[in-house]
Amino acid sequence: MDRAGRAPGLARRQGQCTTEVPMKVFIFPGQGSQQRGMGGQLFDEFPQLTEAASDILGYSIKALCLDDPDGLLDQTRYTQPAIYVVNALAYFQRLRDGAQADGFAGHSLGEFNALLAAQCFDFAEGLRLVQRRAELMSQVSGGEGGMAAIMNLRRHALVELLQAQQADGVDLAIHNAPLQSVIAGPKAELARLESAVEAAGGMLYSLNTSGAFHSRYMQPIADVFRAYLQGLELAPPNKPVIANVSAQPYSQEAIADNLVRQLTHPVQWCESIQYLLALGEVQFEEVGHGEVLTKLVEKIRAGSRPPAPGVAVSPGGAAPGPREAALHSAIEQVAQWNARHPAGTRVRSLRVDGDQLTRSTALVLLGHRAAVHLQGHNGYFALDEIQAL
Repeated sequence: MDRAGRAPGLARRQGQCTTEVPMKVFIFPGQGSQQRGMGGQLFDEFPQLTEAASDILGYSIKALCLDDPDGLLDQTRYTQPAIYVVNALAYFQRLRDGAQADGFAGHSLGEFNALLAAQCFDFAEGLRLVQRRAELMSQVSGGEGGMAAIMNLRRHALVELLQAQQADGVDLAIHNAPLQSVIAGPKAELARLESAVEAAGGMLYSLNTSGAFHSRYMQPIADVFRAYLQGLELAPPNKPVIANVSAQPYSQEAIADNLVRQLTHPVQWCESIQYLLALGEVQFEEVGHGEVLTKLVEKIRAGSRPPAPGVAVSPGGAAPGPREAALHSAIEQVAQWNARHPAGTRVRSLRVDGDQLTRSTALVLLGHRAAVHLQGHNGYFALDEIQAL
């Protein structure tokens, strides 16, 4: 770290006439970004790496990603290697085209791609690491553990709610954005929290995951993964990588420890982006399939800015209360969605399988929910739980 508290290589660069050049940070998505057809032409652009990946995995990575003929892409054992390979090929494509970054960050599984980009290991070694991680996480899947997304509650309010509800078996698993978190624990206990979350002005959505990831329930595999990592030589990052568990740059000696702790500790994505934003002007570029992280960065940036001119505040100039803030956030989110996505947009949802089509423009429901209707489905779907394709 330098005297300003910046990680080496993340200090703001200066050009002629003291013009400051924004820092460039590549960000890599994790599990949940998978979709049939991902990778596209990348497999043909990098045939040797594609063949090497297939040899390591024992199946055609190209067929899995493009066609998913056996319906395996959403199974953790297959999902994680697939995302790692697609992220890696997308990164190598940028390198080939001359793109460079000052630092890297990855969401959960994507952190392995960030470490690959920082040359802590090579493509094949990283894939074997991810394959082992996926196998272990699959072993603790299929039981009573699950995950749920929490919208429109800040982290401290969510923690207080869990304490008030005596939800001792539930862990905060991911903090994605100021008003978006994920909790993990027994499915029955997660379901019990829905009414309390809604009473507090939030929303709870069960996620289609195969286990309670990033929580204490991954402890049975943590020691096994640690032993596997101890047999490897991991090089220090040649550029800063922000760790999920600390929201701080990796130290040279903490790579294995951070990757193990990531299994049982929350992904602090919001704090990681806030750390980078505090360093100065940052340009983020998502490397991989989709725009999940790009949308989260937009939310984090918005949550770090003062209210825009024209946004009403409470009497006396006080900051808006939770419901007012949720309404303003929903209005802004609806406006951004409708400016880019008309009715009939093809989307992917966390709640239903397969591609879907919207049958309406986005709208604000119940005074705080940014939502849209999908063809063939009753009710509404929150914009936070769908992704335009």
